[in-house]
Amino acid sequence: MKGFFLRYVFLWATLQLIAVPATVLNCCEGDILLLLDSSGSIANYEFSHLLDFAASLLHPFSLGRGHVRVGMLLVGSNPHLEFGLDVHDNQESLQTAMQRVRQLKGDTNTEAALSVAQQLLTETQVKVPKILLWLTDGVQPGDVDKPMLELKARGVYVLVVSTVHGNYQVLQRVVTPPMESHLYSVDIDDIAIITEELRKAIIEIIRVERLRVVNLTSHSAVLQWRPVLSADGGYYELWYKPKSRTGPEIRRTLTGDSSMAELKNLQPETTYTAFLRPEFNQELLNTLTVTFTTFPDVISPAVVSLSDAGPHQIRVSWGPLQPAQVRRYTVEYGAIPSGRVRTVMLPRQKNSTLLTGLEPNTQYLVTVSALHADGKERAMSVRTCTLQAALPALIDLKLEPVERQDLEVEECQLKWQAYQEGLRGYWIKWETRKSHSSIYLPPSSRSTRFTQLAPNSRVCVSPIYSSGRGDGLCCTATTQRDSSQLG
Repeated sequence: MKGFFLRYVFLWATLQLIAVPATVLNCCEGDILLLLDSSGSIANYEFSHLLDFAASLLHPFSLGRGHVRVGMLLVGSNPHLEFGLDVHDNQESLQTAMQRVRQLKGDTNTEAALSVAQQLLTETQVKVPKILLWLTDGVQPGDVDKPMLELKARGVYVLVVSTVHGNYQVLQRVVTPPMESHLYSVDIDDIAIITEELRKAIIEIIRVERLRVVNLTSHSAVLQWRPVLSADGGYYELWYKPKSRTGPEIRRTLTGDSSMAELKNLQPETTYTAFLRPEFNQELLNTLTVTFTTFPDVISPAVVSLSDAGPHQIRVSWGPLQPAQVRRYTVEYGAIPSGRVRTVMLPRQKNSTLLTGLEPNTQYLVTVSALHADGKERAMSVRTCTLQAALPALIDLKLEPVERQDLEVEECQLKWQAYQEGLRGYWIKWETRKSHSSIYLPPSSRSTRFTQLAPNSRVCVSPIYSSGRGDGLCCTATTQRDSSQLG
């Protein structure tokens, strides 16, 4: 209890010394749900640091309805709602509550927690920006792609902070773009360095007064804003014009329930300034403004993407498809820095091809070039890396009874062997007479002991490598070992 009190006093004193920007206090309105990994895979030290980081991150915001609402959902064997979005309306209450949070331990059941998160963030009448901030160690994130996709489809922004090298590909898929400001992988001891950058990203999402460009092409732009009027009260005046040269000023009047407008017939590679003024008889409202530059006219290939990656293959795709303007496409690829360059020629109707015969865990430079009808050639290059070949499985696993006269309860010892190169630790799961349990052990471990195992219960061990999880083995208390493997 004394240690908790000293840590609380130290953190609170530290927070008081932080210079709170005036622009942050009343800048924003939105919901932030902290999805905090509280399972047994994360160490107490990491869990404590994640809590302190979250407390510091949220400290400058004004809380409550009309400002920022904060909730916390813990991930364990079963999800636990530490506090809901409407519980805390001041910083003192929130900071005190966060210092009282205790780790759940148990399994990392993120899928179940996401089901609760979806109810909290989407089944509400409050129409404000919503953020799911996932704080995790990155180990065994689970099958989270589908529930995360559903959250994003309902307008929830997904931001991720990962403290170790977990399944980074999964985290990349679930995060809301742009990844540069919405996805962070950082050592737990250095996590404070991302506080300001992540806070800026959050403010960018939930800032109240903002006019922003949500879609931009060479000849159009879609503007979006937070509505401050209603259909039967007021209207919007929208006008825009080129910034650096004379040109016509275009004006439009929009209804009070509008929150989006598309600007058409713009010139490519031109900078425009747009203005939006809410008109309401009873109140003087600020004029919002945004400046943007349209894209150049699109000439293929304008984008090159990669998919279907494996140890020996990768698919390259490009666009836009312009068969009327392109004679043929050429794809050149070779290992970096000095691998043999191979070439594939493709007809103008094609916009993808599968590159095979590649080396595993190797960086490649892929260049797609298009020969246009006017004889000019346009090329675009991307770097990619093939996947590592299958990770080594656990070599051996034995479960043996401990034969000692002084033991009052039955005890078994689990022993195993694994390849050591790139090994980060072991993930162990087992059944007791009352529940299922799991633990994460360091790479130096070669054995552990159990008491009160359930009859014929299975104990499973999987090696964790720097690039992923290898196949594990399972055994039982009676048969000592079976040949089943963990995928």
